Amino acid sequence: MELLQLGKSDLISSRLIYGCMRITGDNSAADHSKGTAAIHAAIEAGYNHFDHADIYDEGRCEELFAEVLKEDPAIRDKIILTSKCGIIKKGMPTDYDPGRYDFSKEHIIKSVEGSLKRLGTEFLDLLLLHRPDYLFDSEDVNEAFEDLHKSGKVLNFGVSNFHPSQLTLLQSSCTRPLIVNQLEFNIHNIAIMTDGSLDQCQMHQISPMAWCPLGGVVYPAWGNIFSEEDECRIKKEFDLQAEKYGTENWLIMLAWILRHPAKIFPIIGSTNPGRIRMALRALDLDYSREDWYRLLEARNGQPVP
Repeated sequence: MELLQLGKSDLISSRLIYGCMRITGDNSAADHSKGTAAIHAAIEAGYNHFDHADIYDEGRCEELFAEVLKEDPAIRDKIILTSKCGIIKKGMPTDYDPGRYDFSKEHIIKSVEGSLKRLGTEFLDLLLLHRPDYLFDSEDVNEAFEDLHKSGKVLNFGVSNFHPSQLTLLQSSCTRPLIVNQLEFNIHNIAIMTDGSLDQCQMHQISPMAWCPLGGVVYPAWGNIFSEEDECRIKKEFDLQAEKYGTENWLIMLAWILRHPAKIFPIIGSTNPGRIRMALRALDLDYSREDWYRLLEARNGQPVP
């Protein structure tokens, strides 16, 4: 497993991050066992960074992860634990309340304390603000971050799904560097290459994490607008490249993401131990610039300008 520094922190993360959003499955005993096995498979394969959020299965994903830590407490010192906060679902706390975002100091601190309790740990290595709160006050957020850091509850901070201007605004008030921006990036959604997000990450030593990296390849991408013709054209190029490199289409997709100089950290969310281990093969592909552009051309349906 390749290891890289996260932003301007002293955290050294596995290049592939294990995403814990699906580890509880349908909450059956069988799916809990499957989730536990997936976590152990990730650890054994060299993943040392585990991504959570307070809303993942209403916090039950964090609770299941805590069971693994309780069985072997020594794991905690060997891993990076990340969680996210800021999303409040519709109907919380009353039926009348809308779905919304909340970056108030009170909510951030309360959310972190909830995650720590569910995870059974004293601190998070990294806290991310999940989706931009249109009403956020950057000074208020900084106060929350400072209180959490001084109390030892959170060591590092970052964001998720932030546009460059939003990240710049927040960083202007934050005492500590924002070390991560977790963003959607896959063959369907390549907006972060053109909206300045990856440029900003490279300029300011912010590590980009890619959520849903296999959207449009292994499963439908969020908000898919590809036509059947588009999908056939893209798959044909994936098939050609997979044959050339002696691998599978989804590993070509990971290699395409990893090839970008921003040093993107893809998040792997499979609960299949075989896939969790196999994802590491993408790190060893000597993926060419020419093939990167061939796949981009297939994706766009036309050559670059």
